[in-house]
Amino acid sequence: MNKKLRIAQIAPLAERVPPKRYGGTERVVHALTESLVKRGHEVTLFASGDSITSARLVSVYPRALREARIKDPHGMNTWILLNIAVAYKRQAEFDIIHDHNGIFSIPTAQFATTPTVFTIHGPITPYNRRLFETVSNPSYVSISKAQTSHVPNLKIAAIIPNGLNMKDYPFCSANKGYLLFVGRISMEKGVHYAIDAAADLNIPLVIAAKLDDEDVEYFKEYVKPRLYGEQVKWIGEVDEQERNKLMSEALACLHPATWREPFGLTIIEAMACGCPVIAFNKGSIPEIIVNGKTGFVVNDVDEMIDTIPKIDRIDRKECRRHALENFNDNKMTDAYERLYYTLIRR
Repeated sequence: MNKKLRIAQIAPLAERVPPKRYGGTERVVHALTESLVKRGHEVTLFASGDSITSARLVSVYPRALREARIKDPHGMNTWILLNIAVAYKRQAEFDIIHDHNGIFSIPTAQFATTPTVFTIHGPITPYNRRLFETVSNPSYVSISKAQTSHVPNLKIAAIIPNGLNMKDYPFCSANKGYLLFVGRISMEKGVHYAIDAAADLNIPLVIAAKLDDEDVEYFKEYVKPRLYGEQVKWIGEVDEQERNKLMSEALACLHPATWREPFGLTIIEAMACGCPVIAFNKGSIPEIIVNGKTGFVVNDVDEMIDTIPKIDRIDRKECRRHALENFNDNKMTDAYERLYYTLIRR
């Protein structure tokens, strides 16, 4: 029988764990941490001080950095690096370290003497690719096949899709006839394409998304001039409860991302609510959506427009079944637990 482990989970500090509103990585870290605690492991979570967890919480800052409105890059990076330093300084206390901080942690993880799992939550770009390929000590985990398929020299310990505790997501067999865009207003998320599709078909569109300072110009040029009463409505950043209600009652969730997204967390959340998803064929999308069964994978906005009228062919119960069966927290935790034991035995 495998022994219970002493595990460090190092979360980003931008959002609390779990996030109040926007925050994909933090949502995954929370699901994994709580699942590991339930299995009897001794888990220490390095995260913002306002995080809610059953694990032992260690924090270098009392609030999520975005909540505290720390926008200066120097100040933000200092707290992020301090969180990482505090965690690795205590590495002898743990059987395994699991790091979720992206490139900030890579140099430190290279010299860790405790086995270290390093989940790559973001994209591997021409800018950071060499860093990932050069630093070989941490055991890298990819969250989709597409995320690292273009980096054949990168040694991946496992491919583990994200999972969430989905049993309490609301399900609605009917819909209220509106389209939904959830996440972040930016060029790479392609909200203007969602507006194009909704406008062409004269179907109401609800945009539930945050707007960061760096995306204000995009918003002013591509989104704001096209907001029109109840027809195209931006309701801002919403909390989990409101977002899930919107998903459960939407005709479909549109996901016209223009970049190779490593994993679309809002896609599995929408499907868990019974909401079909129509997404551009980029990155991990075909690994998440079953084309024609839980939504549609399309190549451009014209195909998106063509498939929206076919959305009633999708069984909303099948959307939920697919999400709960394939992207739940227990399945994700099983995979990480196996990896933890493998690395420790080595």
